[in-house]
Amino acid sequence: MDYDFRLAEKALEKEFDYINDIRDYNQRKVLQAFFDNKVAPEHFYTVSGYGHDDLGREVLDKVFAQVFCAEKALVRIHFASGTHTLACALFGNLKAGDKLLSVAGAPYDTMQEVIGTAGDEETKRSSLIGHGVLYDEVPLLKDQDIDFDELEKRIDNTVTMVLIQRSKGYSTRKSLSMDCIERICKIVKSKNPNCICFVDNCYGEFVDKREPIEVGADLIGGSLIKNPGGGIVEAGGYIAGNALYVERSANRLTAPGIGSEGGAMFNQHRLIFQGLFMAPSVVSEALKGAILAAKVFEDIGFNSNPRYDEKRTDIIQNIIFNSPEKLEKFCRTIQSLSPVNGYVTPIPEYIPGYEDKVIMAGGTFIEGSTIELSADGPMREPYAAYMQGGLNYAHVKICLEEMVKAL
Repeated sequence: MDYDFRLAEKALEKEFDYINDIRDYNQRKVLQAFFDNKVAPEHFYTVSGYGHDDLGREVLDKVFAQVFCAEKALVRIHFASGTHTLACALFGNLKAGDKLLSVAGAPYDTMQEVIGTAGDEETKRSSLIGHGVLYDEVPLLKDQDIDFDELEKRIDNTVTMVLIQRSKGYSTRKSLSMDCIERICKIVKSKNPNCICFVDNCYGEFVDKREPIEVGADLIGGSLIKNPGGGIVEAGGYIAGNALYVERSANRLTAPGIGSEGGAMFNQHRLIFQGLFMAPSVVSEALKGAILAAKVFEDIGFNSNPRYDEKRTDIIQNIIFNSPEKLEKFCRTIQSLSPVNGYVTPIPEYIPGYEDKVIMAGGTFIEGSTIELSADGPMREPYAAYMQGGLNYAHVKICLEEMVKAL
């Protein structure tokens, strides 16, 4: 079909201006953190062995803490993934007899195995539930919104921590806005001031001018191969928030008595500093690409969320195809236009941590990086694709131009 991309872009000028404003605000915030903590070339040097007396690691933690308005941050390449990062925060702050409450229904597939509501017997044995942690969740309303009335009923002095997953995961609910997270935290704290509000911040960093700690969260965590790594950080994750809760998480990552004081960073400091510096601009490029995608898919007749003119809280755009063939076609087109492994044909397969077969398109420079343009989706109804990332807007636009032809 003939589709006028110039006309679509012209219609999105207001939305793009809004994203530019957020980018500029967050870039100033990051830059100020570099100034205030006197980042210098000596902070790019590394140490070996136990990783003691690492000045770069210490300053890196301080920069992240300032950017996310936290008392303390733990920024480490030793986190194997976003799931591992979140698991350290959960295991570090919950013990047998404590209770975890998920406020937005069932969490993301891989987190269900961490908690113990999914997986085989050996996985469940190693999970939070397997270690004696109690678990409950607040179901979503029929329209997939948060049930605030039910949340208020579920919160009492027995709840140790609430899990707030900002991004939608493999669901069709809306991702949680900062206003929504603020409302959740206020309800929780009004019923139990000691309850830890923990936000899975994956995909959401620098999408808004505010971060979850600024609206009442006690603890956040995320992956460095998503938004805050700026597309160049090779591995790792971060946890930030209340100093005690962050240090408990560090004890889980390393060992009690070592905590945040150990761990050689293997000469990765400069990349992480530079990735954070680049992150606001890279995230804005991905957001513009997602907004264009929303406009394009709506115009050609697909159900796509969020809409192009909706306020965003993460970089994910989901498109509902209601057809396994169209979902596969979408992912294969993305893969064919990727800078790495563009000749590879993705096929649905079972992946550790997921109950259904998943098709993934990700010709990325860093394996699994979802701030780079990628797409995936579980092979189950309604056969929705989850598109995210884009190191530059031009690449996303090229893919969309070819997608219109393919679909």
